Amino acid sequence: MDELKKDSQKTRPPLAYRNEEFLRHADARPLRILSEYLEPLTHFRNQKVRDTVVFFGSARLTEDGPMGRYYEDARKLARLITEWGASIDGGANRLVITSGGGPGIMEAANRGASEAGGKTIGLNIGLPFEQFPNPYITPELSFEFHYFFMRKFWFAYLAKALVVFPGGFGTLDELFELLTLVQTRKLTKKIFILLYGTEFWTEIINFDALVKHGTIAESDLGLFKFADDPETALELMKDSLSIYLRPDEPETPAIATSVKPGP
Repeated sequence: MDELKKDSQKTRPPLAYRNEEFLRHADARPLRILSEYLEPLTHFRNQKVRDTVVFFGSARLTEDGPMGRYYEDARKLARLITEWGASIDGGANRLVITSGGGPGIMEAANRGASEAGGKTIGLNIGLPFEQFPNPYITPELSFEFHYFFMRKFWFAYLAKALVVFPGGFGTLDELFELLTLVQTRKLTKKIFILLYGTEFWTEIINFDALVKHGTIAESDLGLFKFADDPETALELMKDSLSIYLRPDEPETPAIATSVKPGP
């Protein structure tokens, strides 16, 4: 009997949440998605992150490259915002600089925040090239995502502002998704959107043509501002956000709203 008991213990199947083969299976996808929501949430609460300023921009804009001034501007602006956030009363980390966690503009943003003595977030994602965590992210706030949509959720969830530097497909994708959420009022909180580098953005996107052809309303042009130097960018952000940075704000503001259907 004892031998049978020992044999049964040896063949006991693993608990489901410890079964790596199952967790990698398609049937466990909802669990993997939920994990990419709950793990960052736990870290943000433990680190007392109240709200964020998200920097988007190309991974290819290096410090010593032909567009290196954007790297230095992102670094300086992140430093200025972090210093401003540290002056806001509330007992929590305010306006924590957040990036996609990789090189280029992302690195510059995390670097500037780190140089100002602030915590800084990196929301990385596994890609076949370019995307590796930069060394300036606060270790407790460095994340690796598999699902793009969960990464985008965390970009938006705590963001008070979005600063978009020149970038490619990924930057454009992230910008327009956030603009759509603001335009359709799916964001229930104030979010300030700044396009950094007027010459670049007005050449890449003809916003006036979108109005001309009736695909957006003229009022939609008011959803974002332009800036070309860190000091102006900071002042625009302060003008837009200062009245919303209250110590008594909920720690995890709602992101979406559902409209009740009509009769």
